[in-house]
Amino acid sequence: QVQLVESGGGLVQAGGSLRLSCAASARTFSTYFMGWFRQAPGKEREFVGGISWSGGMRKYGDSVEGRFTISRDNAKNTVYLQMNSLKPEDTAVYYCAASHRSPSYFYWEYDYWGQGTQVTVSS
Repeated sequence: QVQLVESGGGLVQAGGSLRLSCAASARTFSTYFMGWFRQAPGKEREFVGGISWSGGMRKYGDSVEGRFTISRDNAKNTVYLQMNSLKPEDTAVYYCAASHRSPSYFYWEYDYWGQGTQVTVSS
């Protein structure tokens, strides 16, 4: 069992930046493919980014490519999402997730989920 706890969400103006963190409880954290998803009210859960166990492979959703960066620190059992040039349409609850499968780009491929952290971007 893996417990994931997100932090770092909040309210920011358009054009600003936020960094989300996700702390994992598993001693085997370094073996998981990690992902970030988001879900806005009335919309489907959307893939934001994913990173392999070594960090050597990263993939982003089209809507965040070039603005968001995913990274991980296996020594700290933590994955990060640096979000720059934020737009009002980035407003959503952001979820961290862990998958036994690599790579994993769809929500049904993930085995463990955090509770989510709210990000609100004002115009």
